[in-house]
Amino acid sequence: MRTEAREAGVVALAVALGGVLLGVLWWWLAPHVPLVGDVAEGNWVVYLKDTEGEQAVGVDGTFTLLGLGLGVVSALVVFLLRRRGGVPLVVGLALGGLLGSLLAWRVGVWLGPAEDVVAHAREVGRGVTFSAPLKLGAKGALLAWPLAALVLHLGLMALFGPRDPEPEFADGAYQSPPAA
Repeated sequence: MRTEAREAGVVALAVALGGVLLGVLWWWLAPHVPLVGDVAEGNWVVYLKDTEGEQAVGVDGTFTLLGLGLGVVSALVVFLLRRRGGVPLVVGLALGGLLGSLLAWRVGVWLGPAEDVVAHAREVGRGVTFSAPLKLGAKGALLAWPLAALVLHLGLMALFGPRDPEPEFADGAYQSPPAA
């Protein structure tokens, strides 16, 4: 059990560190939400440049799709390295995926544009378009990675994992174990 717990910890740590890659990819590939700053009654206000734009949904969708992709990759790598599976390994895979998603979210926000949009609007000037900070509106997207990893790992184990030994048959009939 100690060996399985240690392997699960290594899997969780390795998968969680993949969150840095997800965060960088999210920052790089997510669409930019255009904002415009203006002065109204002496105060700075910030508006969406395109009120019917779908960029904000695209930011969440990009995170979700990247999370699904990394879930598939992490499940495949864990399965190929450890074909035996086991409960601790699966828990480590799920926990690592969730921690990786959380880390990716924070890395993407940290790398993205400034979070103080009013200060950024003042800095670029009135009427100038600038990008909104990365924001994950659909927090359920954080579960894409661990769920994809679990579903794929379960499927791979069901299709290609080790099998239980077949029951012994004598003369073509199943022999039940002797009664105690």
